[in-house]
Amino acid sequence: MNRTPEQQVEDLIARHSRHEPLVSVLCETHDRAAVAFRFVDADMRCTELTHGELADRSRQLAAGLVGIGLGRGDRVATLMDKSEDYVATLLAIWRLGAVHVPLFTAFAYAAIELRVSGSKAKALVFDDRYRSNLRLDGGEDLHSSGITMIAAGEAETGEIALADLFRDVPPEGIPAPAIGPDDPIIHIFTSGTTGKAKGVVVPKSALACFEVYGRFALDLRKDDVFWNAADPGWAYGLYFAILLPMLSGIPSLLLKPRFSAELAVALLETFEVTNFAGAPTIYRALMACERQPSGVNLRCASSAGEPLTPDVNQWAPAALGVAVHDQYGQTEASMLINNHQHPDLRSPLKPGSMGRPMPGWTAEILAEDEDRPLPANEKGRLAFDLERSPLAWFSGYTGISAQEAGKISADGRWYITGDVAYRDEDGDFFFASRDDDVIIMAGYRIGPFDIESVLVDHPAVAEAAVVARPDRSKGEIVAAYVVLNKDRAPSNDLAAELQAWVKTRYSAHAYPRVVEFVETLPRTPAGKIQRYRLRQLQSA
Repeated sequence: MNRTPEQQVEDLIARHSRHEPLVSVLCETHDRAAVAFRFVDADMRCTELTHGELADRSRQLAAGLVGIGLGRGDRVATLMDKSEDYVATLLAIWRLGAVHVPLFTAFAYAAIELRVSGSKAKALVFDDRYRSNLRLDGGEDLHSSGITMIAAGEAETGEIALADLFRDVPPEGIPAPAIGPDDPIIHIFTSGTTGKAKGVVVPKSALACFEVYGRFALDLRKDDVFWNAADPGWAYGLYFAILLPMLSGIPSLLLKPRFSAELAVALLETFEVTNFAGAPTIYRALMACERQPSGVNLRCASSAGEPLTPDVNQWAPAALGVAVHDQYGQTEASMLINNHQHPDLRSPLKPGSMGRPMPGWTAEILAEDEDRPLPANEKGRLAFDLERSPLAWFSGYTGISAQEAGKISADGRWYITGDVAYRDEDGDFFFASRDDDVIIMAGYRIGPFDIESVLVDHPAVAEAAVVARPDRSKGEIVAAYVVLNKDRAPSNDLAAELQAWVKTRYSAHAYPRVVEFVETLPRTPAGKIQRYRLRQLQSA
């Protein structure tokens, strides 16, 4: 007898409520000969890693990590490209019962240091090509912070070579601790608007949510050729290009070089991908690519990270053979509302709709001034009823309770997303706007405060405010409004200098594409920057 989606949710929650070694859930229950990951080079050559090889490599590395004093609950950060060493490192971390801290490879020193110190990481594993990201010229250096530095490649003085940590161990290796549903497995950071990036601790119970998404939103099947093009330095890539394939036993394609539209088209064609996921900016890059897809074999195409613009699905059916299904989620909760691919939940796509709540979640639109559900077609706060959302797992940010952060209502009933939406008469949800100032560029959520903090450290800058500016290819780009010190004058050279300043001190992906010099910034009587007025200037 087929079980209903709600019953399947109950099954997965029960499965991930067990106390057991995480490595058994992710790897050791699968056939050792089955492929876990396929790593694709720029020339489309592919290296396969089986579950047995992954289990053995992680066992050897875990022994080495224990040897340098790492163990259960310790935070271990990674700044690595997609490679065999990368996935072996992740599984070794989880084999110990330790906690993974993901770092995006485009991050510069400030963004890395914030996450390393904020998570209290005891070790950092990095590809040696990113060593320069770990220090400021003539200034701070993570090597002097007391953290254990592990280099995947050539190790310098004060570093440990990752290759030297792979130890010969018996098949049983070191004992892997049993992990319970509330035990942490990931410590990831998401950007806010009124403070520094916030730490989110992901418990083992969240794995149920990941599996439900794969089953119903992606309709991931055992015979799929699956590629999620998102970077695993961020939540969507880590949750669904790494963890979901490990959980499901379905191989994941990982493109080793940096993403380009030309490489993406070649990969889709060469490997006959059947199930593809990525941010809208990836689809827009494919649309603009001189080499258009030909003879692709897609069964499902999914999009997440920002609202999907209608032009994508004007192009996709002819170019890809399928329409792209828009889906909505957050780092703090995983995926929440989807245009589901599974036949039992699939419904006609509506332009602009992000779909319907995923099994295990119950969504409502609340009034602005009180926690009261609104009728259809009225815009309000998108929220989830925690009394009827058994997949919910978010409990707060590092050092900040969920209620203090405004993410859960005072009575504990509602998870408040911070987004504005509405629901039509059929129960389909539509994204309207954000009620905060987060910028979503190419699927990445960027907090203005982080960039503003770096800009005001420049000797020429007195004040700075950062907002989103609409952009056809990236959805939004970062625009900076800068007040200069009295002894400095605006110039194109200074604008370029400020862009480079953010690239090297915060992140290469989050620098302001536009720098506007202004005499003053609009503020409230209390002194808070009125970013909405800066956005109005852009549309004037």
